[in-house]
Amino acid sequence: MAERSNTAAGPATLAVLALLTAGAPLSTDMYLPGLPQLVSSLNASSSSAQLSLSAFLIGLVAGQLMLGPISDAVGRRRVLLAGSVFFVLFSLLCAVAPTIQLLIVLRLCEGLASAASVVVSRAVVADLYRGREAARAFSLLAAVIGAASILAPVLGGLIASVTSWRGVFFFLSVVGFCQIIGILRSVPETAPENRLAYRSSILIILRNRAIIGYVLALSCSGAGILVYAAGSSFIFHNSFGLSTAFISLIYGVNAAGGLMGSVLFGALSHRITPRVAIVASSVVALGATGMLWILLLLGVHLLVVTWFCLFLLVAAFGMFLPALTTIAQRLGRDAPGATSALLSGQFLIGGLLAPLSGLLGAEKGGPVAGTITLCLAASAAALFALARPGRREEHLLRA
Repeated sequence: MAERSNTAAGPATLAVLALLTAGAPLSTDMYLPGLPQLVSSLNASSSSAQLSLSAFLIGLVAGQLMLGPISDAVGRRRVLLAGSVFFVLFSLLCAVAPTIQLLIVLRLCEGLASAASVVVSRAVVADLYRGREAARAFSLLAAVIGAASILAPVLGGLIASVTSWRGVFFFLSVVGFCQIIGILRSVPETAPENRLAYRSSILIILRNRAIIGYVLALSCSGAGILVYAAGSSFIFHNSFGLSTAFISLIYGVNAAGGLMGSVLFGALSHRITPRVAIVASSVVALGATGMLWILLLLGVHLLVVTWFCLFLLVAAFGMFLPALTTIAQRLGRDAPGATSALLSGQFLIGGLLAPLSGLLGAEKGGPVAGTITLCLAASAAALFALARPGRREEHLLRA
């Protein structure tokens, strides 16, 4: 029984869910290489250009928190279709935006629309798959995010060089159109007929201590990853004098490590449980960043060691994310949309802590490594203190 999935689910459905999941990282990372062009084209400041990226991320997180419970109430397919249609619309409007101020507003709206594909895709997987099949499906979605994050800057740079930064948004509108076709052809309505009211789905999840523990754990570890993304370049530049190109190479290799972690979890899903993967990846990540923090505090600056520790951090998170998503969505199967929405809050804490490491002196490296380590320690504490399922939850995990 644990291995059975909905018969409506097939390779085409999972492929469309993967395409839907790729929309958000494509919308952020493809956009980055064209920012200098955007600044010149719209006569904008660099900070305003960065604000257009922040606006998308704000919309992405806020949209997931709203649309996840809504999909529990009105159905998955309807929310997916509406989100993809508006994503196409706002991408086209971004492509022709005449001012940076209007672009910022449109990017916020584009993020809200893109949120539907991210949050509802996870809920659809929770509806359709159980046991090891769910683990493999979530590992695939995580791997797609990793692959998109690696390929998107290259693809975005190519499009921007051939056309302009506006060409990136025309491309995103094509991606959105493909999502609409995929939903219409291959994604069935998976929400149960006896659907929950918006408020009911949220209350069901908030009353489950174990799910809250997993959500807090993912939020804290996700915060650590965002601090790494925002602050590790200071370590490589100020401590080792590396060029921007070399730092980009390091980020690319580390992102490939995250992809490997996700693929490894999927490959081992028939041998290890998600809990084992969560514990193992947490130990590896906490050990690596803790060692790096100590070395930097002692004044030991070795490029190979620093790079290896941060590579382990990202690779471990690549396994941690799908493993935790699998077990949290399994526990929250009564309200998959609301569960998926809460899991999306992983970036909120990181958005607050990323600037903090810089204020504490990111140029020395120690505050960055220390902040990451403390985030991971908080994640482990949440797992230990809260994410211990009771009898009912244990039954759900075995089902």
